[in-house]
Amino acid sequence: MINQAEVDRLYDCEVIDEHGERIGSVKQIWLDDRDGRPMWASVHTGLFGLRESFVPIQDATMGNGTITVHVDKQQVKDAPRVDVSDQHMSDEQQDELYAHYGMIPAHRSGDHDRLPGGQARSGGKAAGGMAAGPAAGGGVADRTPGSADEQGVASRQGRHETRADDAVTRYEEDVHVGTREAETGRVRLVKHTVTEQRDVTVPVTHEEVRVVREPADGAPTDRAFTDEEASVTLRREEPVVEKTTKPVERVRLEKEAVTEQERVSGQVRKERVDVERDDRRDS
Repeated sequence: MINQAEVDRLYDCEVIDEHGERIGSVKQIWLDDRDGRPMWASVHTGLFGLRESFVPIQDATMGNGTITVHVDKQQVKDAPRVDVSDQHMSDEQQDELYAHYGMIPAHRSGDHDRLPGGQARSGGKAAGGMAAGPAAGGGVADRTPGSADEQGVASRQGRHETRADDAVTRYEEDVHVGTREAETGRVRLVKHTVTEQRDVTVPVTHEEVRVVREPADGAPTDRAFTDEEASVTLRREEPVVEKTTKPVERVRLEKEAVTEQERVSGQVRKERVDVERDDRRDS
């Protein structure tokens, strides 16, 4: 149970239900006018935290920055809208919340004041005001056992009783299967130069000389018995290698989506309700 000395620690705490579901963050705390005990917390709920709902924290527990309350998240979501414009919560507004959460007040203890920002506020309808730490006038720890003041506090601590219910809520988990994109690798085109040997046969022509002897006609000339020579020029073809560059092919990457079936498995939890019967028979 959260006491008055822990009020300052309640702000900005996350409120969760008994199943660990997040309800919202604490905006303001509402205290009992008589003893300053935390009674209600206004919590930011909804998708963007724009809705403000009242959650009972009389029997809540706090630890590690969270407040665990004994109501379901859906109950808080469906709680009636209470407009407390004069900084006090009336008995009618409290009764409406009690009825929604199935709580029965043992007796009335007056209006509840709101404690904004964790600071003490005096005045209003209550005679004793509010305090973030021990209550004014000595606090709860200074009351002597058996005193009328202590008895009043004890009676107020038992003010709220949870209404017995004849049903339980069964929960089970659903499996939602989807897909997400993941990078599996990269494909690159890398161009580099390789050298290969190519042998080509090409026909070549060359000239050869042969001696042709044939009879000479006519009368002798003055060149008889003199040295004389004759020559011809021989020619041949030689292979010539010339290289030219030309584009032959364009290579590019193209992606296509291939769909295949892949089986996934997982474990889900569900609750089972067993009926236990305790029969009492008179002997």
